[in-house]
Amino acid sequence: MTQTLFSHRKHWAARLGTAPFLPMSRAEMAALGWDACDVILVTGDAYIDHPSFGMALVGRLLEAQGFRVGIISQPDWHSADAFRALGQPTLYFGVTAGNMDSMVNRYTSDRKIRSDDAYTPNAAPDKRPDRAVTVYAQRCREAFPGTPVIIGSIEASLRRIAHYDYWSDTVRRSVLPDSKADLLIFGNAERALLDVTHRLAKGEKLSDIRDVRGTGFMVARDWKPEASWIEVLSTELDTPGAIDAHVDPYAMTPDGPTAQTPEGADSIKTEPIRIVPKAARLAARQEVRARTVIRLPDYDQVKNNPSFYAHASRVFHLESNPGNARALRQAHGERDVWLNPPPIPLTTPEMDAVYDLPYARAPHPSYGHAKIPAWEMIRFSVNIMRGCFGGCTFCSITEHEGRIIQSRSEDSVIKEIEAIRDKTPGFTGIISDLGGPTANMYRMACKSEKIEKACRRLSCVFPDICDNLNTDHTPLIHMYRRARALPGIKKILISSGLRYDLAVRSPEYVKELVQHHVGGYLKIAPEHTEAGPLSKMMKPGMGAYDRFKEMFEAASKAVGKKQYLIPYFIAAHPGTTDEDMLNLALWLKQHDFRLDQVQTFLPTPMALATAMYHTEKNPLKKVLGGKGEPVSVVKQGRTRRLHKAFLRYHDADNWPLLREALKAMGREDLIGNSKKHLIPSYQPAGTGKQPEGARTPRAEGGRGKPAASKPAHAKPAPAKPAAPRPKPGKPAPAGDGRPHQVPKHPLSQRRGGGKSR
Repeated sequence: MTQTLFSHRKHWAARLGTAPFLPMSRAEMAALGWDACDVILVTGDAYIDHPSFGMALVGRLLEAQGFRVGIISQPDWHSADAFRALGQPTLYFGVTAGNMDSMVNRYTSDRKIRSDDAYTPNAAPDKRPDRAVTVYAQRCREAFPGTPVIIGSIEASLRRIAHYDYWSDTVRRSVLPDSKADLLIFGNAERALLDVTHRLAKGEKLSDIRDVRGTGFMVARDWKPEASWIEVLSTELDTPGAIDAHVDPYAMTPDGPTAQTPEGADSIKTEPIRIVPKAARLAARQEVRARTVIRLPDYDQVKNNPSFYAHASRVFHLESNPGNARALRQAHGERDVWLNPPPIPLTTPEMDAVYDLPYARAPHPSYGHAKIPAWEMIRFSVNIMRGCFGGCTFCSITEHEGRIIQSRSEDSVIKEIEAIRDKTPGFTGIISDLGGPTANMYRMACKSEKIEKACRRLSCVFPDICDNLNTDHTPLIHMYRRARALPGIKKILISSGLRYDLAVRSPEYVKELVQHHVGGYLKIAPEHTEAGPLSKMMKPGMGAYDRFKEMFEAASKAVGKKQYLIPYFIAAHPGTTDEDMLNLALWLKQHDFRLDQVQTFLPTPMALATAMYHTEKNPLKKVLGGKGEPVSVVKQGRTRRLHKAFLRYHDADNWPLLREALKAMGREDLIGNSKKHLIPSYQPAGTGKQPEGARTPRAEGGRGKPAASKPAHAKPAPAKPAAPRPKPGKPAPAGDGRPHQVPKHPLSQRRGGGKSR
């Protein structure tokens, strides 16, 4: 039985009380009366004491259990000196890259280095290294040899097995052998973190702690927790659905009397038949699964064979439901990476307790008046849930937080809104968001706990919404109404990702959202219009978008508001052809959309879409046995630029590339100067690359003279609507090339886009 989160007996240092901020210096430790830290957390982000930032949440959680926790924020990694700033921890170093993967944080989808970092004071760049978890862990070992090192966060979580690394274009080893960490905590970290920390405090060795869910570690090739464990090759399990053999309900049992065999007759044993009830059969099956480990293809196999890589990715994702997932192991040289099953999600009371810890809700005073964009973005927002059952193949949420929604209570959310109103400087009465990874999955779950525990679907909403999924929006509607009725609250905005295929199931919710919680624009993300790429994304078709658009416009009109939908799309996603992007551009042209920000697919470690990108095979279906489905993949820089150019067909700088592509596709009929054409035949001076020998159209009032700029009669109409610029301080505006990632989570990261899904 799973131990409740706060059922541990507190550590002795609980008597020292609560720190106003977790200390970042020896002087702060001395002021608190500490001679040492029990746990030192190393992070690539600025330290902001707010539950939206992983290290603050983890630190306050450990503090609440009586541990002395210090923070080393954005240390100079060029030597071990900065890692000695707080002395040697009595228990361990906890290492994270921060709320975002360090590679996603530092590089664009074109592998160009970014000029800013939203999680750093004044957005200064170059304050964290590439692959920060590995670098920080090695420096911790150098600073204090022999001190245990535990790694976590989105970066470690998404690199827990061998994975394709887009930035080096190679398959890299698990982060465990690279970082030489003693333990990796993945997914929702609270349970594992408290369990491991309390056991270390009681004197257990970290090398002996091997039974905690949500943890990974290195073991010998022949290691098993007990002799009774069963190892199964993943190549025998490359199929979804039930895998273990059923217990035979008609099995002959030895117990009970047996009939006498007549003398001289054949020796035939007759035994009574015992019918095994279904519940007993299921329990027996579950017991076997709990003692089964699946051996994935080893590192060398997945590195050198795309089919094995796609197969390993498929099995990994099929073993992601905490209700039925089995342990995984993968050989890396002479040792194995061992991954225990995913953690059990937090209950609502546990979530409430985590978010009710005594956060200062501000950056550490050492930063002075420096602006930290990520803090500016979320300071007036509230996280109401975590997890996502959408299963979008390009998204990092489900690989990290899981598919089971974990929700706070309405009272807990209201209490935090009141705390923002009463305690946060600069509050003007506007809550910027009530959400999380998605805006409207709050309290949604499977109608049956038994079905949920047995389910092996990768998505609850693809290809259609599961009949067993509860899509009731009533609790969310009630929360919205109660929140906006609070004294001092002028407006509650919803800026997290809206799952519009769920929203159309509740006309009342759409009306509530549109009439009270939209600030003129609502961003939603169909991601594409064509069936090919949508099937590889596991996204719904445009029918759901069209239904939501009708409901959105009707609700806006009913209250006399002019409000607009801003759709977001992904270019160059696996499964996308040039024709798909052309059709998307024509759809945008038809609906008079001129996108300001666009997103080119960025392969993040372990995502299913990344497996497609690397292997050109579809892991959503059986891979081995010659049955792998090929996937068209865009890797060349020119083609990726072309797909992005189709999304911005209205940008004159893209016209030369588009003209060349349209001619090659036999679609010259789309080049011309009327409204029916996609792009004009002329090129304004100072834009794009003028085709050799090309003539510009006749200037108004002239005859055959080159025009200095586009003629007035052909000037593109203003955007209707133009996609708004991101708010200042938005850590990862949708369309900047950063993929969907996860916020407000221990050893996790803030989800960047905030765009609707």
